[in-house]
Amino acid sequence: MAKFPVVLLAACAVLLALAAPLVAGDPDMLQDFCVADYKSLEGPLRLNGFPCKRPENVTADDFFSGVLAAPGNTGNPVGSAVTAANVEKVPGLNTMGVSMSRVDYAPWGVNPPHTHPRATEIIFVLEGSLDIGFITTSGKLFARTVCKGELFVFPRGLVHFQRNNGGTPAVAISAFNSQLPGTQSVAMALFGATPPVPTDVLVRALQIDGGVVEAIKSKFQPKY
Repeated sequence: MAKFPVVLLAACAVLLALAAPLVAGDPDMLQDFCVADYKSLEGPLRLNGFPCKRPENVTADDFFSGVLAAPGNTGNPVGSAVTAANVEKVPGLNTMGVSMSRVDYAPWGVNPPHTHPRATEIIFVLEGSLDIGFITTSGKLFARTVCKGELFVFPRGLVHFQRNNGGTPAVAISAFNSQLPGTQSVAMALFGATPPVPTDVLVRALQIDGGVVEAIKSKFQPKY
């Protein structure tokens, strides 16, 4: 009888090991495709993802997009623009567990520190040269220069950034193992949240003056 708990624990460990890939990214699909039916979201039904179109209503255009063909507008304070090709733009990506984005950089432009809570990212430099890095949960920075034709990997959920290190525009393509990886800007999360993060919390966390916190907050327009 004493062996039973050991056998039970071993069985649980095996089940958890088998389940790990299932919880690591998007759920696996159960049919050939499940093209997102955006119109269904106009009703009261809410799902973790998107309901499927009826197969007879699916066309080749559901799997096509030219959204990454045109450069993004980098005329903004950070000097970069991210154009996403995810399930919100390409309905055929629903349940496929992948997506992409295009990042355009003005000379010396920056894609500021941010995270993707639902995906690992691999970035490929099409044009130019980028200074790239990510920070681990222990605070260690892994960074290097990545040139045209080279790539770099950002582990899921870790804060990372890119900077164009040249005087000409740069372009990169990113791929994700999620149909909707999500993006959370560190600065926007701290200084542009709605309702706002209390100033005294930021004063203590960042060890700066309250007036500085308020000045920074004024530069970030809340989304909601």
